[in-house]
Amino acid sequence: MNLIPLRGAASRRRLAAACAAFASSFAIAAPGAHTSDARPGPEAFFQNPAMTGARISPDGRTVAVTLSASPAQRVRLLAIDVATLKPTVLAQFADTDIGDFHWINDHRLVFDLDDRQAAVGELHASSGLFAVNIDGTYYRQLINRYLAALVHGPGEKETLPWYTEYLRPAGEGHDPDEIYVGQPGRRDDSGTNDMRLHLLNTVTRRVKDIETPIGAEGWVFDAAGEPRVTTVIKDDREKLMLRDVATGRWKTIADFELFGTVDGMQPLVFDENNQLFVTATQGHDTRSVYTWELAAGKVSDQPWLKSDRYDLAPVFLKKGNRLVGVRYQIDAEVTKWMDPDMAAMQARVDALLPATINRLSVAEHGDGHYAVVVAYSDRVPSLFYLYDAHQDKLIALGQSHPEVDPDKMSRMEPVHYAARDGLQIPAWLTLPQGAARKDLPLVVLVHGGPYVRGEYWHWNPEVQFLAARGYAVLEPEFRGSTGFGSRLFRAGWKQWGLAMQNDVADGVKWAVEQGIVDPKRVCIAGASYGGYAVLMGLINDPQVYRCGVDWVGVTDIDLLYTAHWSDLPTIWKDYGMPRLVGDRVADAAQLKATSPLRNVDKIHAPLLLAYGGKDQRVPKVHGEDFRDALMKQPGADLQWVLYEQEGHGWRSLDTRIDFWNRTATFLDKNLAPR
Repeated sequence: MNLIPLRGAASRRRLAAACAAFASSFAIAAPGAHTSDARPGPEAFFQNPAMTGARISPDGRTVAVTLSASPAQRVRLLAIDVATLKPTVLAQFADTDIGDFHWINDHRLVFDLDDRQAAVGELHASSGLFAVNIDGTYYRQLINRYLAALVHGPGEKETLPWYTEYLRPAGEGHDPDEIYVGQPGRRDDSGTNDMRLHLLNTVTRRVKDIETPIGAEGWVFDAAGEPRVTTVIKDDREKLMLRDVATGRWKTIADFELFGTVDGMQPLVFDENNQLFVTATQGHDTRSVYTWELAAGKVSDQPWLKSDRYDLAPVFLKKGNRLVGVRYQIDAEVTKWMDPDMAAMQARVDALLPATINRLSVAEHGDGHYAVVVAYSDRVPSLFYLYDAHQDKLIALGQSHPEVDPDKMSRMEPVHYAARDGLQIPAWLTLPQGAARKDLPLVVLVHGGPYVRGEYWHWNPEVQFLAARGYAVLEPEFRGSTGFGSRLFRAGWKQWGLAMQNDVADGVKWAVEQGIVDPKRVCIAGASYGGYAVLMGLINDPQVYRCGVDWVGVTDIDLLYTAHWSDLPTIWKDYGMPRLVGDRVADAAQLKATSPLRNVDKIHAPLLLAYGGKDQRVPKVHGEDFRDALMKQPGADLQWVLYEQEGHGWRSLDTRIDFWNRTATFLDKNLAPR
């Protein structure tokens, strides 16, 4: 039985026939092929997505998609005529994949490249940037993938340097073939880029420099496509600057601390009337959306959009220059349409797909006949459709993970529990499908960052794999996490290994008190900061955790400051870490007490450690020093693996399969089901 009802069978057959030359069914190893029992192995869960994107052209006549015909084949860029459903291959490469892509006008796209079959150490080129018309004409390479750049005459370049970044189409008042690109004025480990703004013609390759303030890090463009607001960073301060249309001069409209502040203002978008929308707290716990009153030079008194429980960081949806909707995360993704026609279309699509969140994308200036729909849920990886509004039917374009059966996936539910000091901790709980809500083995999955939001309601391969193996999964949004208000965020400052760690253990206590979890079968797992929490969990709470799985985890806080081969920016080490993590001098005793490497003698539980040989965020010395110290302890129970070509996480499919097979075997040994 399909969880998601499909409509428009005849149209699906036509599209499938038309795409036969480009796509075929995946050949996936049978579930459990690498395991000793009937439970599934990691192959289907961690496969590279088959379809990675679908976007409708501004005139609504063409849908561009990126897909691969099989896990071993490369991702290609196709254009599908919405009237005939005829696909045309626009770009494909024998040795790399199409990455992201964007429409810049009705008939032209830009795209970059991403070799998703390579580990970090095997990457020998950057993403570059290319442009092509939907009929295959005027194909151009715009940004070099390698260190060299060929220059041909004043103002004209064969390709821009590899570190150039695509920003957006130029917008009204400009040649429709033009785009904005940015180049860092400095490329070092400082953490400040001093971005330079350029206007690039994607056909002639002619470049025009746009004057913006020194130290700019990014821009918000007005309704005419002109840069109007920029963010400037210097030392530990962040300034927002607004350009006066009449004079062209830039003036500061806000100035605040770069790291740790909850009072800062973030610019979002201009509407068709050039009203600026921003996010700010304005003295409240959560971050809401306000308008910036240009005449008064201040934020509006009342929020335009707010939530009492969640920080909002919305994406605004446009048709041309007109704002028609806003999309944001609370527990799950929400789309609020201001346009009544779009609200009605959303209701019709939701009626066809009642079990998923359905993200609509419409043509900027088309007739509204067609829309692209991306549907997903906690049990359903992304499904891509073309919606025909005139006939009220869905035409299936593809799936991100066709090998995954939604009926065998598990539900993800938001929960809350009280920490020992009374602070409410949001969390996510996933139970094995069909399992009784009682005495389950538990994996506590700790997110990295740590000053980020960990999760939202969607299909997560790591969580679903663990649940399919029979484990309950708890993902706490411990103090220091963002997205749930400033009180939770601030409570995590300088609390590595202390209250942040207690929040994780208190989550286990809650699950045990609910009767859901067997207290004797709990494992803690995580990567990066999550890996640090794994080690500190085994140190602080040996009675709570029976084992731990740490991949690319921090093992010594002081080493974050001193490791030479690290991409942590200087500005973060100088200003961010002393404020949020701990000062090397003033907090030296605390950092020593909360560094796993300095307390390795307190670890007695089985431990799986995995690191990347090319990791620049948490260099492999973290893992190697900890491994060597632990192996000197009597009775150490350690499994160690170093993936020489991997970085801060696993890019290679082979690595993902190997690591999660190791994890499955490790958990089965230490949390064996009764």
